[in-house]
Amino acid sequence: MNFINWEIIYRLFLATCLGAFIGAQRSFFKKQAGMRTFALVALGAALFAYLGSVVEPNAPTRVLANIVVGIGFLGAGLIFLHEERVIGLTTAAALWVTTAIGAAIGVGYYAEGIFVTILSLIILWTLIYLENLIRKE
Repeated sequence: MNFINWEIIYRLFLATCLGAFIGAQRSFFKKQAGMRTFALVALGAALFAYLGSVVEPNAPTRVLANIVVGIGFLGAGLIFLHEERVIGLTTAAALWVTTAIGAAIGVGYYAEGIFVTILSLIILWTLIYLENLIRKE
């Protein structure tokens, strides 16, 4: 008998890797949440989403909604007011998107999760330069 569900192992591993990629970008810019945080959030979201679709097959959206509520608490803890400037919003938003990526992978939407990861990295890596250009003018 084979008790290992390789499909869910793959989903969890993929979600963890995608979360770590986004976390690596945040670590590169020396933000308060990094690779481990983002990898764990994506992993947790994937597992909750998977379990919600298996344990509660008639109402997986209820589990997904609670994942969104739960990540709100973590995101709120990343946002600070420092010298009349709000900091941590981009990291909190990236964590929120990473949760959605993990949940998408958890329920089997691989292409969508990978695409959103790539799009998120493009946003995080490139738009900062455009923002800096706009601020200078």
